[in-house]
Amino acid sequence: MDDLTEIERRFLVDGRGEKPWREGSQSHRIEQHYHVGKLLELRDQRLYLDARCVAQLTSQEWGIMQTTTSWTTRLRQRNGSYILTYKSKVSHDTALELEWLVDPTLATAILDCGPFPSVQKTRYVLEGNDGLVWEVDEFEGALAGLILAEVELEASDESVDIPPWAGQEITGLPSWSNRALAETLSNRTR
Repeated sequence: MDDLTEIERRFLVDGRGEKPWREGSQSHRIEQHYHVGKLLELRDQRLYLDARCVAQLTSQEWGIMQTTTSWTTRLRQRNGSYILTYKSKVSHDTALELEWLVDPTLATAILDCGPFPSVQKTRYVLEGNDGLVWEVDEFEGALAGLILAEVELEASDESVDIPPWAGQEITGLPSWSNRALAETLSNRTR
């Protein structure tokens, strides 16, 4: 796997019982806002909001942006930082993922142009028995009670020691993506 490719498996988690992923793990409060890319213009190897540069692309990123047409865009707020992500599906478990740290003033200017479909969650990060890193997301607000877990891999066929609390696998099912969940919530409030 290179730095621009993400391979992951995803699972539903039954959170009615004990929550062992909370024990000794790091946690982060996250807000993710989707479709922010519709405000941004790509030119001169940069992404702009009006005349303000939001992100400077590497030559490799610029080439990928020029040849890939289907992107999901997200602005994530985590621990006071904002990360702009462009993501494009390659296969059921693999996506291209380009990310840039965004100045908080610019991030706020983007979000002020909303509302955008969004989700809020607490993410727990822990190491599995096989040394792989698991991220467990406990959603909040209208999605309270929903818990999803994912593990990032080096290859699609990599062996994974799936924890007993991980339930049904949902890898590749588009209706369970964070973007789809955010869009469903957004459609309900209209």
